[in-house]
Amino acid sequence: MPRILPTELFALLSKHVGQDSAGMELRWLRAAARDPHHLQSLVSRRTSGEPLQYILGTQPFGPLELLTRRPVLIPRPETEHWTLRLAELIHPSSQDPISLLDLCTGSGCIPLLLCHLWPPGSVQAVGADISSDAIQLAVENAHRCGIHVSTFHSLLRATDSNGNTFTPLLADIRSLDFAQSSALRSPFHLITSNPPYITHEDYAKLSPSVKAYEDPRALLGDPQPTPYGKGLTFYHDIAKLAAREGFLARNGVVAVEVGIGQAEDVQRIFQEEGRLRETEIWRDPWEVQRVVIGRR
Repeated sequence: MPRILPTELFALLSKHVGQDSAGMELRWLRAAARDPHHLQSLVSRRTSGEPLQYILGTQPFGPLELLTRRPVLIPRPETEHWTLRLAELIHPSSQDPISLLDLCTGSGCIPLLLCHLWPPGSVQAVGADISSDAIQLAVENAHRCGIHVSTFHSLLRATDSNGNTFTPLLADIRSLDFAQSSALRSPFHLITSNPPYITHEDYAKLSPSVKAYEDPRALLGDPQPTPYGKGLTFYHDIAKLAAREGFLARNGVVAVEVGIGQAEDVQRIFQEEGRLRETEIWRDPWEVQRVVIGRR
C-alpha cells in the first residue's frame, strides 16, 4: 500500500469531520498508530464513518478512561455530566453503604464512575444488560478501573472486598421475572439508567456512523410495537420496578437519562406508575432537559 503523506491524511479527514476537528483527530490517531501504514488504516476507518471512540478504543468518562468497542453504546458527555452531579448529591460511606442497580448498563460507565468517586466500601453496584457484549465490556472496564468484580455467590455471603464492588448481570430488565431474580439483592437505595429512548422515527434519521456501529437495542426506546410509543417503553418498565414492594428502599432514588422532549412525560410516568411523588428534572450543559430524578 503506497504511503499517504500527513497533509493528504489531513485533507481526507477534513472532508469527513471538518478542518477544525481534523487536526485534533489526526493527532489522536497518530498517537494510537503503530506505524505510518497503520495510521492510514485508522484514517480510512474514520473516513468510512466509524466512530472515533471505537477506533481509539477508549473514551474519557469523568476521571476514568473507559474501553470502547462496537457494538456497545459509546458513553456520552451528557451522561458523564449528570453522573458526576449525582455523585455529589448522594453521600454513602463505609458506615452507611448503599446498593446501586444500573439498568441497561452498557459499558458500565455510570456505576463504575460512582464506584470510583465514592469512598471504599460505600457501594455495592449491579449492572444489568441484555447484551453479552455489553456485560463483557463492563467487566473489562471494572478491572481496568481497579473496581472489584463480584459474583452473586459472593454477594450472598459477606462482601469479599473492602472496596466498592461491581456485579455484572446478563438479563432482560423487561422480562416479567427480572425483579424476582435471585441474583438481585433488593431493596436498592439507588437505581440509575441511561435506557434506550430514541423513537423509530428519529432512529431512521440518525447518522450512518451510529446506525452501522452501535447496537440498536441500546438506542430504540420502543423495541416492539407498543401502546406507549414515543420512545418511553423502558421508563414505564423502570417505574414499575420502582413501585414494586421492597424493590426500591425507603428514601430510595431513581435517576434516568431521557431524550429531548421526554422529561415531562417521564416525570409523569414516575409519579403515576412509579409512586415517586418527589421528582425533579435536571438540564444538561446545553440546557436540554436531560435527567429525571425520582425519590420514594
